[in-house]
Amino acid sequence: MKKALALFLALMMMGLGAGCSNGEPDAPAEPDPGAAADPGTNEPAPKDDYKLCVILKTLATEYWGYIGAGAEAAGQELGIDVEVIGAASETSYDEQISMIETKISSGEYDGFVIAPLQADMVSTMIADVDVPVVSVDTKIDSPKCLSFVGTGNEPAGEVGGKAAAEACKEAGLPMTAVCIMGVQGDTTTETRLAGYKKGFEDAGGEIVAVQYCDSDPNKAAAIMESVMQNYPDGVGAVLVSGDDYAIAANRVTKGNAAFEKTVFVGFDGIQSACEAILDGRETLSVAQDPYGMGFTSVEALLRAVKGEKLDEFIDTGASIVSPENAAERLALLKSYTK
Repeated sequence: MKKALALFLALMMMGLGAGCSNGEPDAPAEPDPGAAADPGTNEPAPKDDYKLCVILKTLATEYWGYIGAGAEAAGQELGIDVEVIGAASETSYDEQISMIETKISSGEYDGFVIAPLQADMVSTMIADVDVPVVSVDTKIDSPKCLSFVGTGNEPAGEVGGKAAAEACKEAGLPMTAVCIMGVQGDTTTETRLAGYKKGFEDAGGEIVAVQYCDSDPNKAAAIMESVMQNYPDGVGAVLVSGDDYAIAANRVTKGNAAFEKTVFVGFDGIQSACEAILDGRETLSVAQDPYGMGFTSVEALLRAVKGEKLDEFIDTGASIVSPENAAERLALLKSYTK
């Protein structure tokens, strides 16, 4: 009986042990692949498929082509989708407005880089936009525009005005200048004009006339013909808001002895300007860094999309192209389009 009782108790203990465990440790719970990295927050996982839109004034000129190339290069280097578009010309206002409306309303983009043809109009258009906006080349005065990437056009124009005055003094020319500018009322045009005036006048010169060519080289040439009629004894300098217009204005002075040594100053420092400076069809150019503008604006916008704070103004710098450095500048610009 004692032996039978002991055997019965042993069997009962074995049965209880089998009911409590299968003899293997519990497997850890499988992670939820859809869960956020930090279970204590509701923030989504980081996004790496950003899509940005760059809307330029146009892509039909060398200068704007460099900005577009810089923007596309930034997209490739940063590994993001960047779409670059532009209007047919710098006076295609309605076309650009339509582009901006269409792209914003599509909801496809995480942010926009915009070079406005009409800054006031674009400021109104982006008032309710819910993604970051950065302006390039031309500033947009709006709390929705987080940063302006480009040249400080007034200080750059001032450098050009001073360089023109120095060139006039060296050549023994009269300290008078005519300004042939792009589109009247355009922010970039007017700030460049203000800079030209300050630089030339502070150096002892006088601005005797200001005319607008609507960013059309043919109109710039026609204005220059009128200047030759109005100032038959010549002027010391012609300060122009774009290289194409400066070259066109210079062309019509050929054969006029009174304007043979006139200093022609353009703005942008593009390839055609470097070539014109090297062969005497332009004297100086205020060079911007359009490729750098395009690249930097996309880089800045991506940082804003990711939540970083941007400086209100990111200056990409300016310099003077002269006969001494035009060849070096030309080689650099050609490297951007290879």
